[in-house]
Amino acid sequence: MIKIKNISKSFGDQTVLKDLSVNLKKNEKYCIKGASGYGKTTFLHIISGIIKPDSGTIDGIEDMTKSVIFQEDRLCENLGVQTNLRFIINDKNKNNIVQEILEQMLLTDSLHKPIRELSGGMKRRVAIARALCVDADLMIFDEPFDGLDPKTKEHIIDYTQKKCENKTVIWVTHDLREAEIFKSKIIELSDINNI
Repeated sequence: MIKIKNISKSFGDQTVLKDLSVNLKKNEKYCIKGASGYGKTTFLHIISGIIKPDSGTIDGIEDMTKSVIFQEDRLCENLGVQTNLRFIINDKNKNNIVQEILEQMLLTDSLHKPIRELSGGMKRRVAIARALCVDADLMIFDEPFDGLDPKTKEHIIDYTQKKCENKTVIWVTHDLREAEIFKSKIIELSDINNI
């Protein structure tokens, strides 16, 4: 169990999270829902360890490895697709896994193109591929499928779901259809924020 207790976070005078408490079962998928400005991304950043809460505790993730898809792609624009993934995986024994992920992300025709030459949807698929290359216990996704065309999105969601079996997934989307396809439990953040 991941136990999140009384998490609060402010930026200057703006309180984004206040006394947020929730228990999450490991190896389940949770979709965080709420209006813009309700602290969804901040919550993910706290879970991932990128920022610290002002108060509150999180227990149960100390020994979990994490993989993150950010809202922004955060790729090395001057390097190719394959090179961006190689920053994550140095183990040559995982070449077959990397190749499979690239094929499923429909990227094999663009392996050596610099990221800056790719479309927005292709960049998003590289960001997803990079996260899936990590065999992590906890997957943290912030609007992971944003910018994908409907046909591609359905395929990518299906594949991502398979890759995330037996993993804990905490993610944000504005599209509840995605949450349904991904078979996620919905956690609704209210306006200051008890759930």
